[in-house]
Amino acid sequence: MSWLTTISGKHFNYQNPDPGSICIRDIARALSHECRFAGHVPAFYSVAQHSVFVSHLVPQEFAMEALMHDAVEAYCKDIPAPLKRLLPDYQAIEHRIDQLIRGLFKLPAEHSKEVKHADLVALATERRDFGLDDGTAWPILEGITPDKELILSWPAYDAYNAFIDRFYELKNAGYQASVEGQKL
Repeated sequence: MSWLTTISGKHFNYQNPDPGSICIRDIARALSHECRFAGHVPAFYSVAQHSVFVSHLVPQEFAMEALMHDAVEAYCKDIPAPLKRLLPDYQAIEHRIDQLIRGLFKLPAEHSKEVKHADLVALATERRDFGLDDGTAWPILEGITPDKELILSWPAYDAYNAFIDRFYELKNAGYQASVEGQKL
């Protein structure tokens, strides 16, 4: 068996992924239940909440890309970067699925520099607000300033609702996804 049954009942096939098996509500639900930092935070903090946060750190024209920047993790899970670098086969699968999602939602093939920077600002803010700063240098955060706002973790259902609300807010503001045969 090379497929996953999603919360909406769709079958997502890892060997031959079909765009019709990707659903924004499945993405939101899975990301709202996926904890950042492999769960090594004092309070649950979801990838969905992180994505909403990143979407507010960029100019409006990058907000949908920022919201969806980790959408692949709804199907491939959030693996800590140091471990992921040791898994080239996993990276190849994740890349293929990420490209499918990016095409489906008309996102750039690669992360824009604005979204990459906002993701790092979010990481620096999360490091500060979730007590992950033990004084050890994180070279990836060299020169990155955390956001001024304090992050307080949301329950999964709040993260799900915020993700869905942000998606439709951006969609209604003119963003157009290419999802044939699906009601977004």
